Amino acid sequence: MTHSADSDDLILADPPALGRARLGELLIQSGKINHRDLERALTAQRELGGMLGKVLVQLGVVSEIDITQALSKQLEVPIVTSEEFPTLMPEVEGLLSDFLVGHNVYPLRVEDGRLDVAMAVPQDDFVLKALHMVTGLEIRPFIGNASDIERALAQPQQEVVDGDELGMMEGDAGDFVEHLKDLASEAPVIRLVNAIVGRVIDMRASDIHLEPFEDGMHVRYRVDGVIHSSEIVPPKHSAAVGSRVKLLAHLDIAERRLPQDGRIKTRVKGRELDLRVSTVPTVHGESIVMRVLDRASVRFSLVDMGFADDTLDKFNGLLARPHGILLVTGPTGSGKTTTLYAALAKLDADTQKIITVEDPVEYQLEGINQIQVHSQINLTFANALRSILRQDPDIIMIGEMRDGETAQIAVQSALTGHLVLSTLHTNTAAGAIIRLKDMGVEGYLITSSVNGILAQRLVRTLCKECKEPYVPSESEWKSSGLSRFCEPGTPVYRPVGCSVCRQTGFKGRTGIHELLVLDEKIRSAILAGKDAGELNAIAAHDGMLSLHEDGLRKVLAGMTSLDELARVTQDQSDA
Repeated sequence: MTHSADSDDLILADPPALGRARLGELLIQSGKINHRDLERALTAQRELGGMLGKVLVQLGVVSEIDITQALSKQLEVPIVTSEEFPTLMPEVEGLLSDFLVGHNVYPLRVEDGRLDVAMAVPQDDFVLKALHMVTGLEIRPFIGNASDIERALAQPQQEVVDGDELGMMEGDAGDFVEHLKDLASEAPVIRLVNAIVGRVIDMRASDIHLEPFEDGMHVRYRVDGVIHSSEIVPPKHSAAVGSRVKLLAHLDIAERRLPQDGRIKTRVKGRELDLRVSTVPTVHGESIVMRVLDRASVRFSLVDMGFADDTLDKFNGLLARPHGILLVTGPTGSGKTTTLYAALAKLDADTQKIITVEDPVEYQLEGINQIQVHSQINLTFANALRSILRQDPDIIMIGEMRDGETAQIAVQSALTGHLVLSTLHTNTAAGAIIRLKDMGVEGYLITSSVNGILAQRLVRTLCKECKEPYVPSESEWKSSGLSRFCEPGTPVYRPVGCSVCRQTGFKGRTGIHELLVLDEKIRSAILAGKDAGELNAIAAHDGMLSLHEDGLRKVLAGMTSLDELARVTQDQSDA
């Protein structure tokens, strides 16, 4: 039976015979599954939907190659292995790489007006018709492992020849997305991703890093602010692991050239976890970072966050003021947002209207109106702030002052009777004053609106099970600054390492703080144009302890070590 090349009725060069055996029966006949396995899979399929073969793989009953071989027999479509794929994808006019990736199709060769393709789902009529319409070629499908096709598509290729966008793609966007969801569904991959995420509970990790390199995907965890290497996922599974994470985060797994952000909500070892997912393209594939937002491990209490009594009293005093700006400064990962959340949790949301503008909203707080910034639709910090001022708030929390426009609106909000809490990326409290000036805020507006600035860092706390005391040498006693707080010969503690702390010598973190309260001396110095160093000297003369000095108090209390303090505060001299 022959058809013209432009016929829409026949797409397959060699159509499979009708009246074929069912997939489940074939797998039972070949001894891959039993009747009980099939019943389990059919029940799961009724509940979850999807193709039977993929359900069987997800249940871990069969391997991907078992399904591929059974489908080949059922559909009478030949198998193609990854070794048979061409080194370089053939150029086919009109084929778009996004379409190929989205539907797991890999072009093999073009011969005599016919295009041979490897497909994970060779019975998909929509894809077959689309390929025929776009290329004008007769299509002969071969069946391949989904992971093999995905890995081949992920390899660097020559640019696919540009063609007109497939018009029907927009009309069938729903089908496109559904097929994307079929990716990364192999049982071993699912188990591997679950194990990678599950480890964060035992390790108390704050971030998971999946970094693709030539030898595979490196898995690393950030624990107490320090990166620790774990296993390396073999190259043959790297693309599948990345796609699985993107699928869980509801990201576009067909898009590998642009950064994406998403979120995963999951349950691990009885705990609800939120994972904030970020992907960026690299030379060897997509690098993925998952920030762990574990509400159970976050302490929304200022008392539990390492504040010294004198610092906490002053900070609470600033929070009690009816209007003005209170800033928390420090680099990324220094706990600024957590401190702001703890401050908001302390405030009375029943008698005050509290609104936040964040990017992203990391934790949802009861009784507080939280707004998520969406720059794609122009809901920026500045635009959101303008709107919420018409919402009659008492207290406003701005996730971060990123630009002069946001800073100017925050100042005006403070001057019109609102308490404004926000963060800035500066290394010292006094440095925040200079940063505001650099952002275009006049000195007289700073002195009129800013009440105080808290600089913060997180230091690792010594493991209570294995820390050991020692007496610093006289030179270390002097150079470290301990001489200001204790007599020579005073013992301090250092890390050792044991099974409890995974041989690191540390377990958990606590805060060290530097609180600059704007009094008349500081305000006069700001108006006089003093730099950060001079402002810091004035505040220190009046009793402000630096981050390093506050840390020394924690060293003497046996909470952390001199080396850890030096590691964290070595940038403090930079404004």
